Amino acid sequence: MKKILIVALVLAASSMLAAQDSPLAWAARMENTYRIVPNVTYLTASNWEAKLDLFVTRTPDKPQPTLIFIHGGGWTGGNKEGRDLAILPYLDMGMNVVNVEYRLARVAQAPAAVEDCRCALRWVIQNAKQYGVDVNRIVVAGDSAGGHLALTTAMLPASAGLDRQCPGPDNLKVAAVVNWYGISDVNELLDGPNMKPYAVTWLGSATDREQIAKRVSPLTYVRAGLPPVFTIHGDADPTVPYTQSVRLHKALTDAGVANELMTIPGGKHGFDCCNLAQRTNAYTKIREFLTRQHVLDAPKPTSSSPQGAGQ
Repeated sequence: MKKILIVALVLAASSMLAAQDSPLAWAARMENTYRIVPNVTYLTASNWEAKLDLFVTRTPDKPQPTLIFIHGGGWTGGNKEGRDLAILPYLDMGMNVVNVEYRLARVAQAPAAVEDCRCALRWVIQNAKQYGVDVNRIVVAGDSAGGHLALTTAMLPASAGLDRQCPGPDNLKVAAVVNWYGISDVNELLDGPNMKPYAVTWLGSATDREQIAKRVSPLTYVRAGLPPVFTIHGDADPTVPYTQSVRLHKALTDAGVANELMTIPGGKHGFDCCNLAQRTNAYTKIREFLTRQHVLDAPKPTSSSPQGAGQ
C-alpha cells in the first residue's frame, strides 16, 4: 500500500510539472479522474501469485481505451512498481493503464512469462465491464523484455499452445502494440556474437531450448492481420540488438501490417535510450500513431487546459 501511495503522489506531482497553464487544477483533475486498484491477483502458477495494478477512470461515461504495460528486466528482474513513471504519459493520453507483473526466471523459466502476459490480457477482457475497459481499444506496451512480451501477447495465435495457464473462449485480439526496444528473435541471443546471459538464464539448459526460443520469438508469428505496431529503438543499444527491430519492421511491412520504427540516433538501452527531447518526441509520435489507429480520439484543445491534456 505504501508503494501505491507513493505512485499517487508521483502522479500528482508529475501532472503539475506537465501542465502549461494551471498546474494545480491540472493535478487535481488527474486525481479526480483516476483511481488506483493495487495488487490484484490475476493468476496463480508455480506457487506464485501474479499481480497487476489498475489505474482506471473513476466515473467513465463510456468504456475507455486501456493500455496493458509490461515491465522489462531481461525476464530475470524488474517489477511493476519500478515502471510506474513510464505509465504516466499514457494516463495523460486519457487511457486506463494496467501495470502487470509476471513470473521471472527464478520462479519459472520460458515460456512462463509469455503465458502469464496472455493470462493478464484475458483477465482484463473478462473484467472489462467492472473497470470500464473498451475491449476494442486495448493496447499492449512494454520495454525491453516487456516489449518482447507485449509483442507475443498481441501476436500469438491460439495454435501456438501458450494459453495453457488460462484457456478460454475469449478473443485475445488487441488494437495496437507499443514496443520499446523489445526482443523479437530470442534464438539470436542464446549463442554467437549477440549472446546475452539474461536470455540464457531465461531459457535454461533444456535440450529443446532452441525450439522453445523459436516458440516465444515474435518474428515466428509475423503474418497478415496482426495489430499495428509502433517500435522505438536506439541504434546503439548494447542490450537488445537494434537490428532485431529493423528485421521486425521489415517483416511486418512485407506482411502488410501497419507499423512504424522510430530510430533513436545514438540511443542505448533503458533510461539511456533517449534524452528528454527524444523521449518527449517518442510519446508524441505514439499518441499520433494510436490516434491514426482509432485507439485514441483526436485531442480537443480547451481554454482551461494544455492541448490534449487529460484526453
